Amino acid sequence: MGIRLVRVPVDDLEDFVHRAFIAMGLSDKEADYCTAGLMSSELRCLPGQGQGVGRLTGYYDRISKGLYQPGREIEVIRESPALALVDAKMVMGSVVGQEAMGIAIDKAKACGIGTCAVFNSTHFGSSGYHARRALESDCIGIAITNAGAEMAPWGGTSPRVGTNPWGMAAPSGGDFPVVLDIALTTAGKGMMRWHEREGKSMPLDWALTPEGLETDDPSAAMAGALLGIGQYKGYGLSLFTDILTGVVSGGGFGLAPYQDRSIAKLDVAHTFIAIDIAWFMPVGDFKARMDAFIAEIKSSELRPGFDEILVPGEIDHRRERAYRRDGAQLDAQVYEGLRGLADRLGIAFDI
Repeated sequence: MGIRLVRVPVDDLEDFVHRAFIAMGLSDKEADYCTAGLMSSELRCLPGQGQGVGRLTGYYDRISKGLYQPGREIEVIRESPALALVDAKMVMGSVVGQEAMGIAIDKAKACGIGTCAVFNSTHFGSSGYHARRALESDCIGIAITNAGAEMAPWGGTSPRVGTNPWGMAAPSGGDFPVVLDIALTTAGKGMMRWHEREGKSMPLDWALTPEGLETDDPSAAMAGALLGIGQYKGYGLSLFTDILTGVVSGGGFGLAPYQDRSIAKLDVAHTFIAIDIAWFMPVGDFKARMDAFIAEIKSSELRPGFDEILVPGEIDHRRERAYRRDGAQLDAQVYEGLRGLADRLGIAFDI
């Protein structure tokens, strides 16, 4: 049982996404940030991960319910030369992430490192999108967020922490930066649904049934809890991500994010860190050292069954380059969903 993919020109898709955001009531600046965020996810992530343009419909539904607040401005509640605490005011998460990372970058340029913690936010897309913002200013970027509780603590069966993604980006002298963009679960519900649609089993370390049993049946696991990367290690990292985002910012953590829809508040928290490379050494020297490090990594002897050594972000870079050349590949269900959204918004669907 295969999943039908529809190949579409990237420029046409990007134009549609931007027009859709404008029709939802976003300003040009907000639409620019949100379009760039969804397109980055669509071009760099696997279709089954569910982080691309398929989220447009959900964003529209949340805007309609007041769970996102276009047109508001984030507010800096407290700051020092190197730190900032921001109330996101339920602004679109892609906007929050870009602006908060901008604050962290400004502080890094003044102090060598800058940190911006954010509460009262919303879904901000791929962490890597926000981490890469720091590269424009010759900084190393780190973006972490908490998420709805889907992972069981190690030894438990009930979800208590989220996938809690990390994004980390460092420049190099080569064709692409090194970018780590990961969730702290082995896989997410999006990939489980993808396997379910394909009629395929999934690895046993992805999720549990509601009874706490390992299973390779995605249908049996959809109502259960996800498992962390590296067993107890992923759980520990996810717990600390909640500490570094929701707990320290005064925002939601654990069971709170995405849970209480009755008060029109998603209660998501993020933290952004920028490290100014020039504080340590000339940027050119850093990139040369990065290139030497990458060359050492790639010089490793290959394991049986592997053709090459990749560094984080390399396969995403290749995928984006191919999609921009040949067209992005949309899940047919997503494609039809965008067509339906165009009708609801009263805009042309010309992808």
